[in-house]
Amino acid sequence: MDWLDYLFILIAYLVAASIKGLTGIGFSTSCLPIMALRLDLKLAIPLVIIPSIVSNIAVMIQTGRFKQAIKRFWMFYLASIPGLLLGLLLLVGMQVEVAKAILGLVLIIYALWALVNKSASLPEKWERSLKIPAGFSTGFVNGLTGSQVMPSLPYLLSLKLDKSDFIQAINISFTLSSLMMLLGMNRLGYLSPDLLFLAILGLVPVLGTLYIAGKLQKKLSGDSHRKFVLGVLLVMGVMLLLKLIR
Repeated sequence: MDWLDYLFILIAYLVAASIKGLTGIGFSTSCLPIMALRLDLKLAIPLVIIPSIVSNIAVMIQTGRFKQAIKRFWMFYLASIPGLLLGLLLLVGMQVEVAKAILGLVLIIYALWALVNKSASLPEKWERSLKIPAGFSTGFVNGLTGSQVMPSLPYLLSLKLDKSDFIQAINISFTLSSLMMLLGMNRLGYLSPDLLFLAILGLVPVLGTLYIAGKLQKKLSGDSHRKFVLGVLLVMGVMLLLKLIR
């Protein structure tokens, strides 16, 4: 790596931590596209995992309501594990740029639709029946592309959760996925000591930025927070599409 690689890594950490602190989501999905402008995806993902786990835990501690989220969504979380393992298996030796572009397009379409249809919600009777397929597909997309927000984010947003409940529920999903991804990347030989050291070093700017942004997030109303989340999702989708064009 040269100095420009390290600069891109630092910028990615600062931007991702800012978004994470303000919205409660998006560390991996915003960090990866920036790093991928300079680094191979198999190098970028290990650099994102450890700061992602730590940022998730920090947000979970700030938010509270951990037990309530586990009780309500435990089937969703468990279903994500086999999906993630399958996605990781397909990642080995596979060109994933097209998959990332498709994911970007889906993010854009959903964000635009949700911004227009503010009152859209999932019928209560569907919540339980969709937990397993939503969890499995979230894990699969995460293992294949490194993105943790689809379809978990649309699923949880459609339930009209309180802001704190939403942030806690989705961050438990992020943390579980990241831990499984960490084990999977280590098993595949992608987690070298040098990358591990660099990721741990990156915790300093990540935690500092996360603390400041988290203070600002508490001042956002529920509706403003929802719009901010969808706006971030829209930008993420565009970034994933641009990566294919580059």
